[in-house]
Amino acid sequence: MLSLRDIRRKFGQTTAVDGLSLEVRAGEILGLLGPNGAGKSTTIAITTGLLAPDSGSVDLLGLGAPTDPAVRAHLGLAPQEITLYAELTARENLVFLARLHGVAQPARRADELLALVELDSRARDRVGAFSGGMKRRLNLAAALVHDPKLVLLDEPTAGVDPQSRNRILELVRDLARGGKTIVYTTHYMEEAAKLCDRVAIVDHGRLLDCGTVGELVARHGGRSAVTVERDGAESTVLADDPVAEVSRQLASGGVTGVRVERPDLETVFLALTGRSLRE
Repeated sequence: MLSLRDIRRKFGQTTAVDGLSLEVRAGEILGLLGPNGAGKSTTIAITTGLLAPDSGSVDLLGLGAPTDPAVRAHLGLAPQEITLYAELTARENLVFLARLHGVAQPARRADELLALVELDSRARDRVGAFSGGMKRRLNLAAALVHDPKLVLLDEPTAGVDPQSRNRILELVRDLARGGKTIVYTTHYMEEAAKLCDRVAIVDHGRLLDCGTVGELVARHGGRSAVTVERDGAESTVLADDPVAEVSRQLASGGVTGVRVERPDLETVFLALTGRSLRE
């Protein structure tokens, strides 16, 4: 579906993307994770054709690079920054965008998408009065007006309440079930773990690893921590097989409590990118 091969991009003396290669499979939700400054935004810009790489190649659907408008037409983008006209109504925003994309029946398409994101009852309200969650859902609808095959969602749940976040995640799952291919960037590890078929972790403009959450944990998660309480004191043992370790501890007697901490996607992320805070 999408192939990035040895992509490099510099801004002056700063290397934003450094030989990144990534394959996105048709019909999957691929999570793109990385610390601030990892090169995610530049990678998204190159994927959408907003930037051309200094070297390397991008291919979408075997049609060529998205710098070609005919190829780019197969892409939809919901950027992290809300790209809606606050003074227009929700319906006016979508009709306008649909006309820009040459959609045959823009009003009908706008109404379909408003129903999809559950904003049909607010179709004639100005977007400036919408809550953050409503704007995020409409932002997603805007990315879908031309029925693209690949949809790039950049932090689509940033700053929204739990109900809106849950609804957006349901919408993304439904899009994938309907045949869309999704590239999903997020800082929420639990979202990526629950939602994505595979996760790609990038840092310093390079792909560090890509796989299912289970594969990544197996490769980089390390051992589980089994904490045992005896006589009011706790001791922790690292174990490859936490179930066997718990059984061994219980068999030795005197155990009043057991806690098991298994490695997860956050463990993998920190192992690959480091624990130092970046601004």
